[in-house]
Amino acid sequence: MCNRAYTAGGVIANAPNVVLVHNHPSGDPSPSPEDVKLTKDAAMAAQNLSIDLLDHVIIGDGRLVSLKERGAI
Repeated sequence: MCNRAYTAGGVIANAPNVVLVHNHPSGDPSPSPEDVKLTKDAAMAAQNLSIDLLDHVIIGDGRLVSLKERGAI
């Protein structure tokens, strides 16, 4: 999915902040290299629209990973 799709909801809602959340059906919430790249790209796209990406959370098997806590944002 392109970064415009991730930030469009924030623009439509006139939101000052957004949080991305998705699951890994495998149950392992560890971020893939693609997840990290998407996070950095989405943060830049959001910033260009004056929206703060507060976090990108990945959920799997009752666990979660915050990419903000991992320094990706």
